[in-house]
Amino acid sequence: MGEFLAEMKVRINETYRSLQSAQAAGDDHLADTHAAELEDLYRIAARNGVDTHC
Repeated sequence: MGEFLAEMKVRINETYRSLQSAQAAGDDHLADTHAAELEDLYRIAARNGVDTHC
């Protein structure tokens, strides 16, 4: 579970940074894509008992 936890946190952080970059660039389509991916990652994490609020 340690590797899964670490990978989920990395993916969430990378996706969040990509979302912020897309928003700053004014790319609404890319921002929406990253937002949807982030929601999916949070859903997967929650389903597997990963606390993403740390």
